[in-house]
Amino acid sequence: MQTPDIQNILAELTRSIGKTPYEIQPIAESGSARKYFRIITWNGSLIGTYSNNVEENEAFLTFSKHFHDLGLNVPEVFAVNEEKTCYLQSDFGDDNLFAHVQKALMVSGFGENIINLYKKALSHLVKLQVLGHQGLDYSKAYPTERFDRQAIIDDLNYFKYYFVKPHEEIDFNETRLGKDYEAFADFVSHAPCDFFMYRDFQSRNIMVKDSELYFIDFQGGRKGPLNYDVVSLLYQVKAQIPQAIRDELVGYYKAKLSQYMSPEAVKFDTYQPYFVYLRLMQVLGAYGFRGLIQKKSHFIESIPYALKELKAWNETHPLDKYPELQSVISQLSTLNYPLPTDSQLSTLNSKLTVTINSFSFKKGYPADFSGNGGGFVFDCRALPNPGREPEFKTKTGRDWEVIDYLMAKPPVHVFLNHVKGIVGQSVDNYRERHFSNLMVSFGCTGGQHRSVFFAQTIYEWLKATYPDIHLKLNHIERKITEETGL
Repeated sequence: MQTPDIQNILAELTRSIGKTPYEIQPIAESGSARKYFRIITWNGSLIGTYSNNVEENEAFLTFSKHFHDLGLNVPEVFAVNEEKTCYLQSDFGDDNLFAHVQKALMVSGFGENIINLYKKALSHLVKLQVLGHQGLDYSKAYPTERFDRQAIIDDLNYFKYYFVKPHEEIDFNETRLGKDYEAFADFVSHAPCDFFMYRDFQSRNIMVKDSELYFIDFQGGRKGPLNYDVVSLLYQVKAQIPQAIRDELVGYYKAKLSQYMSPEAVKFDTYQPYFVYLRLMQVLGAYGFRGLIQKKSHFIESIPYALKELKAWNETHPLDKYPELQSVISQLSTLNYPLPTDSQLSTLNSKLTVTINSFSFKKGYPADFSGNGGGFVFDCRALPNPGREPEFKTKTGRDWEVIDYLMAKPPVHVFLNHVKGIVGQSVDNYRERHFSNLMVSFGCTGGQHRSVFFAQTIYEWLKATYPDIHLKLNHIERKITEETGL
C-alpha cells in the first residue's frame, strides 16, 4: 500500500474517534517493515501504524489491550481499520532510554540517573512478565505461542546463516556445529517458561515521557523464560553497560522478582550465562541480515559492539561443553570490525554525513548504508563523453586531461550549477533540521569519466563550502574512497 493511501486510512480512523488530523508526519523506519506516522490533531497527537502482517498486528492489539487493562505502561489502542492493517495508538514522544544512554556515554558514563532508569525499567519488566502473563491469550502470539526448543534452534541458525556463513574465513564443521546446537537447545529449553517474554526488551523500545517509562513494540512476545528479556536489556551491545553495573542491575531485578517468587525456584542464575550467548548470537544474526544483506548502516555499526561483548563473555564463560560452537565464537574475534574511536563517535553523532558516489549504470545503483533508502542520483550520460576519445581511454575523471576536456564544454557548467543548487539546498536544510545522512550519486556508462569528475568536483565544493560536515567519497568502479570532516 502506498504511503498516501495509508495516510488517508489513518486520517479516517482519527476522525472516527472524534479528532481532526491537520498533519500526518512519517516517522523514520527502523528494523521492521511496519510504517509509523505521527498524527497531529488540535488536542494532542497519536501514532498511526501500518503493517500488512495481520497476524502480527493481532498479537500487538491483543497484548496491548490486556496489558493496558492491567494498568501497565503500554500504548492504548484507540481505533483499528476493518482489515486490521492500520491502527491508532498512544504517542509517547521521541525520547527513549537509548537516547539517555547515548548522552551519558558522550558525557559522564553510567551515573546514578541512568542506573535508576534501568532499575525502573526492570521493575516494570517484572510486572509485564509475571502479572502480564496471567490470563493472556497466547493463541494470538506471532509467529509462535511459546519460546520453545525449536525457537532456540531457529535463533542459532539465524546466527549461522546470516552472520557466520557470510564470513568465509570462519572455518567450522557443519555437522558438529549442528550437534552442539541440538545439545545447547536441549539444555536452554528446560528453563521455566510460564511467563510473558517480551522478546525485544531493549532501550529503544522504552520511551521516556514526563519522567515515566512506557513500553512499545512487544508484538513478537510469547510465553517464555524470564532471563531472555533481562539479557536483551542489559546486554544491548551499543549501550555498553559496564559488567559491574550489569551485575548490580541483575541483583536488583532478582530482588523485585522475589516479591512474586524465588529466583532460585526458577533457576535464574543457572540459565543466565546461556541466555547471554543466545541473545548475542541472535542479534549478530539480525545484524548480518539487516546490515550485511539489506545494507542498513545502523546494524552494520552495531556489529563490532556485539563481537566485543561476545568475546568478553566467552573469556569468562567458555562453552567447553559445545566445542564446535566454541571454535566458531573464538574465530569471530579475528573478523575486521574495529570499534570507532571516541573522536569518530563524537563527530558522527554531531555532524551531517554526505556520501558522494560515482558509479556505472551498467552495474546498478549504489547501496545506501544509512538505511534512508537512497538520495539524489544524477545521470551524466547526456553530457559530452570523454570515453569516446582515444586519448582518454585509460584516464579517469580525476585526471587533469579529462577535467580540462569537460570544463571546456558549456553543458557541463550548466549541469554543475544545477547540481550545486539542488545539493546545497538540501545540505542547508538537513543541517538546520539536524539530519544525519544525505547521499548524492553520479552515474555514467562506465563509471570512469563523467561520473567520477562530477562526484570529485562536488566533493571538493562541499568540503570548501561546508567545512563542518562529514564527507565520504566513493568512486565505486575505480575502488577509490576518500573521507573528510572526522
